[in-house]
Amino acid sequence: MEGVDWDDDDPFEEQRDQVESPMRRLLFEYGRPYWVSMSVGLASSVLARALDLLPALLLAVAIDAIFGDAAFAEQVPLVVLPEAWLPTTQDGQFWFVAITIAASFAFGAIFHWLRNWGFNSYSQEVQHDVRTATYDKMQRLDMEFFANRQTGEMMSVLSNDVNQLERFLNEGLNSATRLLVMVLGIGLLLFWLEPQLALVSLAPVPLIGIFTYIFVKKIQPKYAAVRSSVGKVNSRLENNLGGIGVIKSSNTERYESDRVEDVSKKYYDTNWEAIWLRIRFFPTLQLISGVGFVLTFVVGGYWVFTGSGPGPFTGTLQEGVFVAFILYTQQLVWPMAQFGQVINMYQRAEASSERIFGLMDEEGRIERDADADRLEIRDGRVEYDHVSFQYDDETAERIIDDVSFDVAGGETVALVGPTGAGKSTVLKLLLRLYDVDRGSIRVDGQDIREVSLSSLRQSMGYVGQESFLFYGTVEENIAYGSFDASREEIVEAAQAAEAHEFVQNLPDGYDTMVGERGVKLSGGQRQRVAIARAVLKDPDILVLDEATSDVDTETEMLIQRSIDHLTEERTTFAIAHRLSTIKDADQILVLEGGQVVERGTHEELLANAGLYSHLWGVQAGEIDELPQEFIERAQRRQAQTELEDDDD
Repeated sequence: MEGVDWDDDDPFEEQRDQVESPMRRLLFEYGRPYWVSMSVGLASSVLARALDLLPALLLAVAIDAIFGDAAFAEQVPLVVLPEAWLPTTQDGQFWFVAITIAASFAFGAIFHWLRNWGFNSYSQEVQHDVRTATYDKMQRLDMEFFANRQTGEMMSVLSNDVNQLERFLNEGLNSATRLLVMVLGIGLLLFWLEPQLALVSLAPVPLIGIFTYIFVKKIQPKYAAVRSSVGKVNSRLENNLGGIGVIKSSNTERYESDRVEDVSKKYYDTNWEAIWLRIRFFPTLQLISGVGFVLTFVVGGYWVFTGSGPGPFTGTLQEGVFVAFILYTQQLVWPMAQFGQVINMYQRAEASSERIFGLMDEEGRIERDADADRLEIRDGRVEYDHVSFQYDDETAERIIDDVSFDVAGGETVALVGPTGAGKSTVLKLLLRLYDVDRGSIRVDGQDIREVSLSSLRQSMGYVGQESFLFYGTVEENIAYGSFDASREEIVEAAQAAEAHEFVQNLPDGYDTMVGERGVKLSGGQRQRVAIARAVLKDPDILVLDEATSDVDTETEMLIQRSIDHLTEERTTFAIAHRLSTIKDADQILVLEGGQVVERGTHEELLANAGLYSHLWGVQAGEIDELPQEFIERAQRRQAQTELEDDDD
């Protein structure tokens, strides 16, 4: 079966490759507004970790001074305090140490709470801003962008990649701060207590740095591949769930399960490569860190019970200092082992940031001028002046080639022609879903590229073949885009669209939930809700894109009545395969190969005996009377369409 190649590279790979310093950009562009919560988190983390180091120092004091023979005031941890503050009796010294340890735990708990508040607040705010900014950018991109992307891939960026940032901004930054404070703080304390033994305890640090550097180099491309494979899984699932009706009616559940299993297995294999690297790296770090602990115990213990330094070590080592070294070295093992986890979270976040900013840096073909004037519609006159358009691929053929026509205000113009003639593209250019490559489109003399995009689209109403309804009530879907409309105005719009009667018969009337994409309504009902939406908007220019092509004859009659009401006294463009629905149009444009090949009224075009009359003959069932040339051209067009579908 031909279709999407799920083994293709990441669709955002080109954008990712152009992103520079994604993590710095994340922190400075989106983290800067929340510097207060970040500062509280960082400062509290530093103070909390510093207080975590105090009990071991005080324990050393207690062992050497209170329970031993050393002078209390001469203990290293206490030399920073005025001697007048220090008690002189053994009981006083005992309670001084006990109260200080208790105070360190109490204040430590407060600072731990502030740390958690700061980092969580910061990460949630940044995550929220990144997600909303990414979505806002995404929805403003050209339709061409969406035509080349799977919805699941974009959902993966908005959901999985953005969520990945939250873990690093909270847990990652928190762990990094803890690691920095613990390693630097413990290192300084060890050198302060006994520089010679500190060299033994910290000997594994350079080796850990080397192993971490190797890990970073190997894990970075693997995480990029994992993020891409997540997007592929989401795309497959989204694609299948969206087409669940086709799957069931085609009895292809087993086939689709196999396809989901295949793409899931590819994700499994890609993710397992990264996991396998991690599960080898972290135990190695812990083992190296443990070596420092064992060396400290062996060298320090031998030093204490022999009374003199082994080998090159000189002087004596007090029991309390030795206990402090053991406790600090044990505390050092876990942060050093966690260093790999911090790097791991950073690499994941960086891979996600590249995809996020790659999307946000996507350049659209439609230029938006924030200072552009609003479109002012007086008569609704529309002019296409030598308009040409092709998609971004320079090798692609022109979809629209030198099209020119004028539409007077209030006229109804129909666009007809074979499949692939460019009818829908002509009207998408009017809505500026794409921008023309050559020529211009003017509304009442105003080039639509020189007016604000919002005012242009606000002046137009669009009713398509597949009317999309949002999950919500009938009322909410009719009022979409006219959010301040009253219930009375909504009912009036529904009545004008021939929708009021069926809406009243729904279980909850206008408050009935339509289901996802309006699945609880029939095709004709969805169309009439969409027409009611356009009626409520009261646009100056109306665009109808095959609004009745997929409904039965009776429903078509009802929809056509509502359309006739809607098109009164407003400029209307209509695309139709059923020519009977547009035969009363003021002007009919016949397109073929992206060009206007005929124009006129229904009677004039029939009299010309050209393409329009042949299309009319097809729908009238006069197949045997069609010229051979028309049939051969239809066969060529069909073959070309199938070829383009296979290429896609």
